[in-house]
Amino acid sequence: MQLGSVPTRSAALVLQLTGGFSVAYSSARRPAAVVGALLLAVALAACGSSDSQTAPDATGEASGGFPVQVVTGAVGSDSTITIEQKPDAIISLSPSATETLFAIGAGDQVIAVDDQSSYPAEAPRTNLSGYQPNVEAILNYSPDLVVTATPDDTTISGLSKAGVPTLVLPAVSDFDGVYNEIERLGAATGHVESSNELVSDMRARIDQAVSAAPQAVGVTYFHELDPSLYTVTSESFIGQVYGLFGLVNIADAAPSGGGYPQLSEEFVVEANPDVIFLADAAFGGASPEEVAQRPGWSQITAVELNQIFVLDPDISSRWGPRVVDFVENIGADVSQLSLVAA
Repeated sequence: MQLGSVPTRSAALVLQLTGGFSVAYSSARRPAAVVGALLLAVALAACGSSDSQTAPDATGEASGGFPVQVVTGAVGSDSTITIEQKPDAIISLSPSATETLFAIGAGDQVIAVDDQSSYPAEAPRTNLSGYQPNVEAILNYSPDLVVTATPDDTTISGLSKAGVPTLVLPAVSDFDGVYNEIERLGAATGHVESSNELVSDMRARIDQAVSAAPQAVGVTYFHELDPSLYTVTSESFIGQVYGLFGLVNIADAAPSGGGYPQLSEEFVVEANPDVIFLADAAFGGASPEEVAQRPGWSQITAVELNQIFVLDPDISSRWGPRVVDFVENIGADVSQLSLVAA
């Protein structure tokens, strides 16, 4: 995952392919510090990439009995943790994992979440950091399970010495990875059935959203992560969501940057996207009006046709249960495009 610098937002802008790991942007942070955080996030995303897999990666009673062994790490990892009893003092250091825990009915087992876990509202948000985990601060809550997106050996080792298992759920590369990690959380918390039901519901809603929207084959788009023009390509999980509707990503032609390149003003203007999606406008980033006023951007088709859409930055960046909302939102936006045949 990458993002640029400088948004004026004091709350966190969480990008999906950090594996639910939060990168907080504020006017107080310097661009160099932000870029450093982004480079770390890219590494985490790479750690999370693997072949698709939908099995829950857990051994134990299908009913959610304990003890249970659950795969920890990227999808397809051969590392496991053993959870002896149903946990009732869970700490989540990942916003995506926090959302999943509450969605599968494990919310009452959660005693603390990190400072970027903003959803749901009832999540017990604390000052704990998923970006720079502090073992002593975590252990002060006396957890019996810690869930994180960060494969940090020092943290995992420190918690293990205290007898606390750590379930690492890093970045996923596709929808099957999303489902796999939801099912692993279900196995780890004793909510196998509800996690399976959630996955089934997500699959059905995504299929419905895609089938209900017109296919935008050949329609080009630009997904703006921040005003310095960091974006996503089709290699990213976010890019795959757009691909469900046939949208073509202008950043795929970028000369470098992997799944999250930084584009130039000239590149975007020359690419002339039909649609622009703003992932940070709600929190101090560029508004549609400000985008239209950028030098040269008035000639871009998306601006001329008023096809600039503001996204919820959390829904469009986290890959937990609300990825369905992201898909549905894009489907609704695609249905409004004048360039899409009914």
